[in-house]
Amino acid sequence: MLWKNIISLDEKITSALRLKESGNKIRPVGIFFAHSGDSWFILAVLFVVWLVRRDAWHHTMAVMAASTIALAVLVLIIKFSFKRRRPEGEWGAIYRKSDPHSFPSGHAARTAMLATLAALIGPLWFAIALIIWAPLVSLARVAMGVHYFSDVLAGILLGILAAFGFFALAPAVSAWLPFLF
Repeated sequence: MLWKNIISLDEKITSALRLKESGNKIRPVGIFFAHSGDSWFILAVLFVVWLVRRDAWHHTMAVMAASTIALAVLVLIIKFSFKRRRPEGEWGAIYRKSDPHSFPSGHAARTAMLATLAALIGPLWFAIALIIWAPLVSLARVAMGVHYFSDVLAGILLGILAAFGFFALAPAVSAWLPFLF
């Protein structure tokens, strides 16, 4: 009974946050933020900065990229363990086809992890920017109909916890793979 009430509340919150598929002027903003957390895009940006910088940013980008890849593996293991279907909808066909499972949200986990890592190792302005961006990505994933609210909540918690774990492991990984850092 309690579980059914939790699922019902999750569906109500998700429905309230979801944007209409047509006639909605804010929908392009939702689309932008929903895609801005894509792993390929994030990894491409991290790689470019890693290539052009040879200062603290080089190390920061390497930590963030390695953490992004490790988190992706963890998220996939969890997704294929739970196998929760994505909410019904039209938008996000690429996500629905390539990854039909929604729990936890990889986008929410990834952006929360990057924001937390930025707070731990980046300059203040960078941390603030990512701390603002991460929840916008998470909310956009629900608003665009590819996740339930609980998916992004779980992803955010997973991302924050993973950031602290990866931060603790970074010195060992740096020593093991010094050419990357």
